Amino acid sequence: MPVFAIPFPVIDPVALQLGPLSVKWYGLAYVAGLIGGWWYARRLVSSPGLWGTSKHPAADELDDMLLWVALGVVLGGRLGFVLFYDLERYLARPQDIVAIWQGGMSFHGGLLGAATALFLFARKRGYPALSVFDLAAAVVPIGLFLGRIANFINAELWGRPAPDLPFAMVFPNAGPLPRHPSQLYEALGEGILLFILLAFVVRAGGFKRPGFVAGVFGMGYAVARIVCEFFREPDPQLGFLFGASVDALSGGITMGMLLSLPLFLAGLFLVLRARRAA
Repeated sequence: MPVFAIPFPVIDPVALQLGPLSVKWYGLAYVAGLIGGWWYARRLVSSPGLWGTSKHPAADELDDMLLWVALGVVLGGRLGFVLFYDLERYLARPQDIVAIWQGGMSFHGGLLGAATALFLFARKRGYPALSVFDLAAAVVPIGLFLGRIANFINAELWGRPAPDLPFAMVFPNAGPLPRHPSQLYEALGEGILLFILLAFVVRAGGFKRPGFVAGVFGMGYAVARIVCEFFREPDPQLGFLFGASVDALSGGITMGMLLSLPLFLAGLFLVLRARRAA
């Protein structure tokens, strides 16, 4: 059997070293994603024609909204990882729960945390929660793209073995087999393609139907994540939840797939609800 591989572009995961303080690409991806989302959100709320009569936060309120979201993402992402991906370990060593610098964040947990924070923000400021969700959903793919690129730089969350794939890579600490660069697949699907889809929906009047953009995001992310999970190596502490396979397109249900199913259904519910209310 022929084996193909291209060199993995080894990049130091530490972007900047300031004495004892190290700034990692993954942390920078979080910061850049939040700032990029804030900038894009300001452009969206400054375009009245996109919203019609839908009430939404003003540009000068997005600074506070950013702080709420950042707190929700970090707390939700960490607790989600603990509960969904490695509960046994953290029950044995609960002090490690706060050791975020050791790695371990869950997108689905971060999404729940951010949604909770946005709901509280909307309630406090007197805005419809669905319109706030729509605004946040439109900008989330920016952070998703940067986060997956950071995963690639860190050589983590690598793909399943693909010895016949011309652009497969041998990742450090992943054994000798060439693998799918699944982080890049996710950056494309969950980041670039989802951003383009949501931008089109927004320009087509999505904000005028509260909940519609958020619903499309939920469905779009779920589909992209499930597809990419077929190429991604399951988390080692969990493996496949149902079935077992090392082939890219056969068998095996992962935690990422399982958690994405209710997200798809919630998105579908929001889309149908928004269409009925229009």
